[in-house]
Amino acid sequence: MCMPYWIRESSIRGELTMSFKTIFKRLMAERLAFASFIFLVMLVIVALLAPHIQPYDPFKQDLTKVMQLPSAEHWLGTDGLGCDVLSKMLMGSQTAIKSALFAIMIPLLVGVPLGVLSGYFGGVIDDVFMRIVDAIIAIPALILALGITSALGVNLWNAMMAIGIVFTPKFARLARGQTLQVRLEPYVEAAKISGAGFVWIMFRHILPNISPPIVVQASFNLSMAILTETTLSFLGMGAQPPDVSWGNLIQQGYSLIYINPWMIVYPGIAIMLTILAGNFLGDGLRVALDPKQQRIF
Repeated sequence: MCMPYWIRESSIRGELTMSFKTIFKRLMAERLAFASFIFLVMLVIVALLAPHIQPYDPFKQDLTKVMQLPSAEHWLGTDGLGCDVLSKMLMGSQTAIKSALFAIMIPLLVGVPLGVLSGYFGGVIDDVFMRIVDAIIAIPALILALGITSALGVNLWNAMMAIGIVFTPKFARLARGQTLQVRLEPYVEAAKISGAGFVWIMFRHILPNISPPIVVQASFNLSMAILTETTLSFLGMGAQPPDVSWGNLIQQGYSLIYINPWMIVYPGIAIMLTILAGNFLGDGLRVALDPKQQRIF
């Protein structure tokens, strides 16, 4: 007797399907990646609690305490207007997390479905779509983000929109390449023969099988989104007052680097640690989601 296609699919995909518990155990085995995961979780918690744990109002000026060095009263010192740097750093963490998540949601919701559509149907749709993707990828990411932000208007939300648009072609190309492989699998062919529609096949068969590399790509791009946002804010094309970003904190302290270098040291360290954590987590997820990968740490 011939087995139904969903039973054959289960046996074919058995080695590819892993529970969250298994993935988490493999991630824990990668110590540096797991430490990065803990760091990013703590950063998210700090960002959520920032309005409640900041020691001072980040916008309250005290001209009697201008440019103070780190002390017991102001742990990270004060800026040129006497505002507490630690409070601004905590508010800046909200901007970093918000911009990263928003910038990743756009390619996940737009780029991945378009890539799956292009890879599944192929033909003229695939040719036209990939030529557009190639043209966008050919433009340096930062220059493209600057151009989009200038066209949309200079503010934080437009900067996040620009970052999401810049990242979308990469996710689309990745999803398209993975779909080209998965669409030839026996369980996809069996689903087609049984009369399943494209939407059902995409959500039931294609997306679950192409999700591991997309998750890894998203992890890497989270840190890149933060770096791009801080770069745009440093150049004056991102967060504008009263929004606080690590990038505009560095921009404000840049002219005073020889007087009070601490104003740019702390935001710089925060950016560096966050980017490293995102990259290390991406490496760890690549190993955790692919049993064939060897340990890298």
